[in-house]
Amino acid sequence: MVRIPALPYEYEVPSLSQLALVIIDMQRDFLEPGGFGEMLGNDVTQLGSIVPTLEELLDFCRQKGLTIIHTLEGHQPDLSDCPPSERKRGKGSLTIGDEGPMGRILIRGEPGNAIIPELAPIAGEIVIPKPGKGAFYATELQAILQKRGITHLLFTGVTTEVCVQTTMREANDRGYECLLVEDCTASYFPEFKQATLEMIRAQGGIIGWTSSAQNIQKALSGLQ
Repeated sequence: MVRIPALPYEYEVPSLSQLALVIIDMQRDFLEPGGFGEMLGNDVTQLGSIVPTLEELLDFCRQKGLTIIHTLEGHQPDLSDCPPSERKRGKGSLTIGDEGPMGRILIRGEPGNAIIPELAPIAGEIVIPKPGKGAFYATELQAILQKRGITHLLFTGVTTEVCVQTTMREANDRGYECLLVEDCTASYFPEFKQATLEMIRAQGGIIGWTSSAQNIQKALSGLQ
């Protein structure tokens, strides 16, 4: 048993075999200049700032042999898995399925739907395409975790208050012990990120824990 310094109290990891790193939606369209995120008027540097720290954590977890899970928000080209309400919401000039600077927006296989090169999956890592905000809805994630005996999840990625928090809440409801890595998640709105961190660890960790990448690496460095 290893204890990671965290809030609201230490996060206990029974073994590396039961722990997975989950990287949510680190996609070009959300993080790169000229992508869909910027077209919506967002400052994408807010998201890009976490990339070096997340890249370091990912390398560490790879060295430790952890299960690595990447998620990608996107839809089938015919939009058969996209509710009409998703396309209508926001009334922007471009919406899901429209042609953007990096191909059709939030469509699987388009250039903008790809994970950024710095965090690209390698052989053996799991990639979960998801049609919604949460990574458990209409995916094989639950079955994969059960098959591998995973009980503890480290959450990273974007955006903190939307897809990251949604997936973490889904995981909590399914009995997983969840820790959000504070310096490896980001929002276009820093105040939303801060509010999410406080929500997660409120009331004795009602959803889970939060900690830093450095705390995690230091605590797990001695585990085999």
